[in-house]
Amino acid sequence: MLLKFYKNINETGTDEAGRGCLAGPVTAAAIILPESFENSILTDSKLLSEPKRTLLEPLLKDESICYGIVHIQPKVIDDINILNASILGMHKAIDKLSQKPAHIIVDGNKFKTYKNIPHSCIIKGDSKYLSIAAASVLAKTARDAYMLKLHEEYPMYNWKKNKGYPTKEHRAAIKKYGPTKYHRMSFKLLPDN
Repeated sequence: MLLKFYKNINETGTDEAGRGCLAGPVTAAAIILPESFENSILTDSKLLSEPKRTLLEPLLKDESICYGIVHIQPKVIDDINILNASILGMHKAIDKLSQKPAHIIVDGNKFKTYKNIPHSCIIKGDSKYLSIAAASVLAKTARDAYMLKLHEEYPMYNWKKNKGYPTKEHRAAIKKYGPTKYHRMSFKLLPDN
């Protein structure tokens, strides 16, 4: 299914990646695409292979009118919770846009008004609308690259593979080595049993 624009009126799509992770930042992106933009493979980043996301990332950056990407660190996530950290990240990503959007479309069902700009929350928006899908790809590729750097510092957690998500291997490493400064201490790092 080819994705489309929501309103075509200088809209920015925004999304985040890494919300369910035990370690690393939650990463948000916002992007404004030109009305002429089309792409046959762009969809929700979770439905794309890593090679396809890697292929799309420079194309989206080159063809966008503007974009912004922000990492919100674990300390902030622990202080204000993951939902508020995700929304903060999306706001900060929109702050980075060189052009003020007329409308904001957000993946999901929660958002806080940003500078009195109208917004629409869209469930599964990253598989329906071009700019949200594009934001999801930029957030995911930026976060994956960030986790690769953290992996070099703490290779025992294998973040280059699990990206900080709660895999059995990641949890076994937390049990063996304990949490790092990159872990989210407000999250349940280990199961009870």
